[in-house]
Amino acid sequence: MVPENLTETVDMANRCIYTLIMPSDKFLDISKQGPDVDKCAHMVAACVCLNLRKMSRIITQMYDEALKPSGLRSTQLPVLVTLVSVGSMTVNDLADDLVMDRTSLSRLLRPLVTRGLVKMTPGEDRRTRELSITPRGREAVATAIPMWDRVQGEVLGRLGQDRWKDLKDNLSVFAELNR
Repeated sequence: MVPENLTETVDMANRCIYTLIMPSDKFLDISKQGPDVDKCAHMVAACVCLNLRKMSRIITQMYDEALKPSGLRSTQLPVLVTLVSVGSMTVNDLADDLVMDRTSLSRLLRPLVTRGLVKMTPGEDRRTRELSITPRGREAVATAIPMWDRVQGEVLGRLGQDRWKDLKDNLSVFAELNR
């Protein structure tokens, strides 16, 4: 029972019955200040998501730094090389290929379209948009490729070909978790 105004009293009998049948783990133990520190430390060390994201940020920073002279970011180059490789495709198909949600991809595409690197046109029906790389986009990719080659070689040199192959094979297994 919710009081209609703050001066109305709460039926304590119903409140007591509710709290008696509530599972004990629903109560806040006020003797503890916040979450269990040991559990949090374990999560930081063991969490698959956290650790893969940390690794991804490190690698992303390396590629972003290497690609800086090209004016492209490590998140933009895969869009362009995919369009060079595949040709034109819909936003939805590109999002699926890059394992991205459509909203994030749309934000990523906006500067590429504005800079004239990618052309976006209406698709076969009004709900779709067709993407294609422009000549200017092809030039940007050609400029970025030697920079990508250098950083790719550096990362693989540090990681080692065998470790990269194992990691790539394991990532394909993780990709299947989402399908």
